[in-house]
Amino acid sequence: MNNVIFAFLITLLAGLSTGIGSCIAFFAKKTNTKFLSISLGFSAGVMIYVSMIEIFPKAQDALTKSMGEKLGSWSTVIAFFIGMAIIAAIDKLIPQEENPHEIKKMENIEEKNIKKISLF
Repeated sequence: MNNVIFAFLITLLAGLSTGIGSCIAFFAKKTNTKFLSISLGFSAGVMIYVSMIEIFPKAQDALTKSMGEKLGSWSTVIAFFIGMAIIAAIDKLIPQEENPHEIKKMENIEEKNIKKISLF
């Protein structure tokens, strides 16, 4: 099979999978938080794995070729941790009201949302 056609089919499959997944989420009546938590943890693990196993060595190879062995290796490690620090800073700089990942106190949750999650 031609490489271009194969790449197109894989891309088409990925796009259709995204659409199918969004339709499932759009029509679902109830959110399964346990499944969502497990799925998000798994996807975070996959992203960390890809970063460390796939992308990191390629970046290190490119930097060691241009900067030398020692400086290239250190530059790769420093750039990786600077990227982590930037993400942490962005997370802290987003106002708490706008950040969906921050835990909210019970008194800050609107009454209609409390009834929606069946607490009261």
